[in-house]
Amino acid sequence: MTTIHFTETTTSTPEQFVAALTDFGPGRAEIFANSHDDYLKVHDQGRGYADVTEGSGGVWERLHYDWSDLNHVVLTTTDSNTWGGASGHTYTFTRRADGTTSIDVVIVREGKNLKGHLLATLFALGGKNVLRKAFDNTVKAIENRNLTTTVSDA
Repeated sequence: MTTIHFTETTTSTPEQFVAALTDFGPGRAEIFANSHDDYLKVHDQGRGYADVTEGSGGVWERLHYDWSDLNHVVLTTTDSNTWGGASGHTYTFTRRADGTTSIDVVIVREGKNLKGHLLATLFALGGKNVLRKAFDNTVKAIENRNLTTTVSDA
């Protein structure tokens, strides 16, 4: 099992970030590079939760999203062609005095087959930088989305 942890600061509020995280419409890959429209399927969605399959590049997972607490969002892997066990993502948001938000991210990857074990090992060896870069791109895309929304609302 591989656990990757990092913290990022954003100008987005927790509500803005969670709104993007839980927007399962077309074009999701523009915000989340590993969630292509071809893989995206919303099985169920309600107030504060969703059951969604997503992925890219031959790797998919079905995730239970729980955003009942907007400051602590948990994505639990319930099925996958690669990941099993305790796999998932946790986002913890902390508002800062300067108006920014600190995002604490924990990604757990537990391979359930040879492909998963190999990918988890690659993540352990150098994947933190790859995942960090992808997350930095996501944060920037959400900030830009919020700027565009703010400008068009004005």
